[in-house]
Amino acid sequence: MNEVDNFKYCINTCNLIDLEFKGSIYTGWNGRTDDACIFKRLNRCLSNLEFQQMLSGLEITHLSKTSSDHCPLLITCDTNAAPIKKSFRFLKFWLKHETFQEVVKENWTVDFSGNPFHVFNHKLKKLKRALSVWSKSTYGSIFQKRRNSGSKKLG
Repeated sequence: MNEVDNFKYCINTCNLIDLEFKGSIYTGWNGRTDDACIFKRLNRCLSNLEFQQMLSGLEITHLSKTSSDHCPLLITCDTNAAPIKKSFRFLKFWLKHETFQEVVKENWTVDFSGNPFHVFNHKLKKLKRALSVWSKSTYGSIFQKRRNSGSKKLG
């Protein structure tokens, strides 16, 4: 457990996050088909925010396993991709909109189970994307409007 705690400390200290991916959520299988069958997500790509912004076209794909009991990960980078957008900001006035709670309820579900931290992290990422799209379609480009009007306060 000491090694696990040291690894967690390193991840937290370096502000590393588990990158989003395409493909199966499981990257490891113990090869059994009976009640002892175990599927796990063992392989991961971690990065800090600066690295993600430097390589904005970063894409991780979990490929199908071949001769190993682990799925290979394909990491591609499009250097011509547009830079990553700024950080997500929750805006208090969203709470007053009649469809806000519906958007949250619809996007707080996940299609897998596992480590509660990873499930929670996945839920937050899913909700963040949904709220960003919802806000843009409901209110338009809020921060652009704010820059154009010179207003300093939102919400």
